[in-house]
Amino acid sequence: MEILKVENLSFSFPGALQPVLHDVSFRMEAGDFLALIGATGSGKSTLMRLLKRELAPIGSMQGCVYYNGVAQQALSDRVSACEIGYVMQRPEQQIVTDKVWHELAFGLENLCLPQSVIRRRVAEMASYFGISDWFERDVSELSGGQKQLLNLAAVMVMQPKILLLDEPTSQLDPIAAADFLNTVSKLNREMGVGVILIEHRLESVLPMADRVLVLEDGTLQLDLPPARACECLRSHPVLLDAMPGAVRLFHAVSGVGECPITVREGRRFLREHFGSDVRSLPEAPTSRSSETVLEFKNVYFRYGREYPDVLKRLNLQVRRGEIFCFLGSNGSGKSTLLKLCAGLCRPYSGSIRIFGKKIQQYRGQSLYRDCVALLPQDPQTVFLKSTVREELREVHADPSALPYSLEHLMERHPYDLSGGEQQLVALAKVLASRPKVLLLDEPTKGVDSHAQTAVLEVLRDLKAEGITILLVTHDVEFAARCADRCALFFRGEIVSEDAPARFFDENSFYTTSANRICRGWYEGVATVEDAAELCRRNGGAR
Repeated sequence: MEILKVENLSFSFPGALQPVLHDVSFRMEAGDFLALIGATGSGKSTLMRLLKRELAPIGSMQGCVYYNGVAQQALSDRVSACEIGYVMQRPEQQIVTDKVWHELAFGLENLCLPQSVIRRRVAEMASYFGISDWFERDVSELSGGQKQLLNLAAVMVMQPKILLLDEPTSQLDPIAAADFLNTVSKLNREMGVGVILIEHRLESVLPMADRVLVLEDGTLQLDLPPARACECLRSHPVLLDAMPGAVRLFHAVSGVGECPITVREGRRFLREHFGSDVRSLPEAPTSRSSETVLEFKNVYFRYGREYPDVLKRLNLQVRRGEIFCFLGSNGSGKSTLLKLCAGLCRPYSGSIRIFGKKIQQYRGQSLYRDCVALLPQDPQTVFLKSTVREELREVHADPSALPYSLEHLMERHPYDLSGGEQQLVALAKVLASRPKVLLLDEPTKGVDSHAQTAVLEVLRDLKAEGITILLVTHDVEFAARCADRCALFFRGEIVSEDAPARFFDENSFYTTSANRICRGWYEGVATVEDAAELCRRNGGAR
């Protein structure tokens, strides 16, 4: 039974020269799982918001959206609010109360349901999502993964028929992201909830999906089952970069036969078609400088006397021109580390030196003059103007010097951009200060793989100029491509650090899809490029 129909949908923002969406049409049956993919700025988030009447952006819309055969604008407020659920990219934007239990009950209370119904639904949903243990906690005390799970539970307690999710795992670590997506899949399989999901982490998503919708420049290019879509993407290199590791490896070394999607299928493909006489690549020569730029010695930090330590016994040395990536679970202390590097917080014990000078000896704004710059996790905190052009002009940034284009965004308000576009504009602002130490907190959050390649080029150019980069990320694939060293954070401490090839080879969960595919067959594989090169060196099919 058809539950959703989008018919000839076009949309333009006020004053925009080109539409964001152009003549988009598709249908969704009850219980379908649709993966909506496309490059940053392709119109995915705009399309998703147009499917939820209450969140539709201001602008000019043509075409129509039908829910159960009824035009969207004719739906009752109750049906529109309850039966079409929406989970946003940033958990904090959706939470409206102070307590977990109140957040779960908030929507039902606004519907004026009887207390007995509210208590039953809230209890059932808290039990289903495993929220019982933190049912009475303040939402401010929750980790990013818990906040996003709470958002999903607060939507599901309304008993929606369709669940819209706009990059819900972009701020979650790999383990929390996998748990969240598995929960979404379970809701789809066991409760028949229809799902439309925007996601850049496609390793887990594609095997769950019934169909893949591919948006390119606001136009729907493909609407196919996952296997068929993956086979058709050879002519779409921008989108192929976003595919799971097994798909990219297949297209890099073969492209003949049935395309694998999952890690399991990728492992089978590798072993059926390639030998393992050459098990590893020669180790790349390192040219690290001997100059220590940043040094932590026995650093302890907490946010208040009554709170536990966020960082403890932290020792770290980062050298000039090094790209150092920090990975770890939400709440492990990674972002706090960057705040200490930027002088925004001070340790209660231990010392921090930048270029051999104690950080407290940098007076006034001297730490930020051609020395240290921080791109925070929320890019909106760096926006002060009404257009992107004014934002860049304020810091004397030269858009033409960037390897990625912002020209099509110049007249847009920064808050009207997608999450990925906001990241790219904020990065351009931060780079304009030409720092010697660049601190990046989740710089690829919400950014598609093609734009990530542009960011990677920026970082490599900065590294070549001797600029030191500390990068916090949940994106293990990006870390594998850019880092000189990776470190795993756990409970405020660095528990391991190494070059990417060895670092990812030793991990089970904080590792890349290419490493999982090749493990036991090849060694020291961090990226799909590594895996493809080993396939070639082993002479193709056995």
